[in-house]
Amino acid sequence: MLSAILAVRLSHRLGLPSLLAYLGLGLLIGESGFGINFDNAELAQTLGWAALVVILVEGGLTTNWRNVRSAVPVALALATLGIAVSIVVVAVAAHWLLALNWRLAFLLGAVLAPTDAAAVFSVLRRLPIPRRLAGILEAESGFNDAPVVIIVVLLSSVEAHGPGPWLLVPLVVYELAAGAALGLLLAWLGIFALRRAALPASGLYPIAVLSLAVGSYGVATLVHASGFMACYLCALLLGNARLPHRPATRGFAEGLAWLAQIGLFVMLGMLASPSELPAQVIPALVAGSILVLVARPLSVWASTLGFGLGLREKVFLSWAGLRGAVPVVFATVPMSADVPGSDRLFSLVFVIVVVFTLLQGPTLPPVAGVLRLPVEGEAKDLDVEAAPLEELKADLLEVRIPADSALGGVEIFELRLPAGASITLIVREGRSFVPEPTTALRGGDILLVVTTADVREATERRLRAVSRRGRLAGWFGERGE
Repeated sequence: MLSAILAVRLSHRLGLPSLLAYLGLGLLIGESGFGINFDNAELAQTLGWAALVVILVEGGLTTNWRNVRSAVPVALALATLGIAVSIVVVAVAAHWLLALNWRLAFLLGAVLAPTDAAAVFSVLRRLPIPRRLAGILEAESGFNDAPVVIIVVLLSSVEAHGPGPWLLVPLVVYELAAGAALGLLLAWLGIFALRRAALPASGLYPIAVLSLAVGSYGVATLVHASGFMACYLCALLLGNARLPHRPATRGFAEGLAWLAQIGLFVMLGMLASPSELPAQVIPALVAGSILVLVARPLSVWASTLGFGLGLREKVFLSWAGLRGAVPVVFATVPMSADVPGSDRLFSLVFVIVVVFTLLQGPTLPPVAGVLRLPVEGEAKDLDVEAAPLEELKADLLEVRIPADSALGGVEIFELRLPAGASITLIVREGRSFVPEPTTALRGGDILLVVTTADVREATERRLRAVSRRGRLAGWFGERGE
């Protein structure tokens, strides 16, 4: 874990998604490294599903709806029509160029079709590109897992001829629609409850929000709907609702998502067999080139017709379709179903992800620059913390004035707080305002006090003293001890 956390710093400097470092750690401690043997594809699929749910939930909770709202129609087109085009193009090429049978060829096309939420978020949120363009890629990576997982599971569980379109299309439509409806319904119920529930500890709110979003996945799968669609939309709605302790919830979700990514990629690295990877390098270069240079551009062009995107935006969307853990996790599905040739398929997908992530990740900023896409003044989302006081060695105190406190009627300047302490905000009868020195305090007020660490105790003592004996507390010998 510590090595993986340190690897994040290196990957950010190089402009690479962190997944490559984690996959390398997995290979290092696996059968050809430290000798830990892990070859349970069914367990890898189960753990991979769980990790993807957490990563998708974090993506939904941290996505700003205002930034992606206008991008949703394009993202849905990419996640449906674009997926279909990509699967067909890669499958045909794999069948004729790599001599894969049609079942394995379509499995390869399906597994490689979705972009990866973790990879996309980690790179795009540092790029100064137009909001709509970034929103399209973020929303696409959130939506496209849901239809692909249905297709991969069906192709892995049926006979070699595969399901007919008369079964596949209605099933995908039902699962996506039902999953979306359940996710939105559970999010609405959760918002209604959390706004009215006074939980006894602030740390319970992040747990409640995460439980609602992850729980929507379970509810959806019980009725054979898309759990991925349900949990992403549920998290998206919860993350953009005005709920208590939103910054704490986002921080908690981000930490869990990092933990899920690290565990997922290390596990997938352990599952891979290094001895089998060199033989797949040439086929991987062929299949990956078809994916990046033919399938992805065709899927983007077909999906964005009529949406008013220019040539530069389409070119960038074509190059920015980053693959990551999602294709590797999906490649474990045919392995756990004992599909003939699935071991080779997993190794092939593993090499494609590593090679083309190394190629695409670092080149996204220069490609955006060549296409003249960066927007001045819109470089990044502004990071806003609830209390960014650590570097100042300061604390944020919340003081609630009881109804019978002697603080009632005392004006701010009469408190005579130590230098380095200040009342920055008062919440009174549900409304907040910045106080003046002559503002009189009232019983029931909530005060937000910023104080440096070295005068915090003196500030607390002074407030207690005035609360007990009023503005002349010092004259009465009251020190607030």
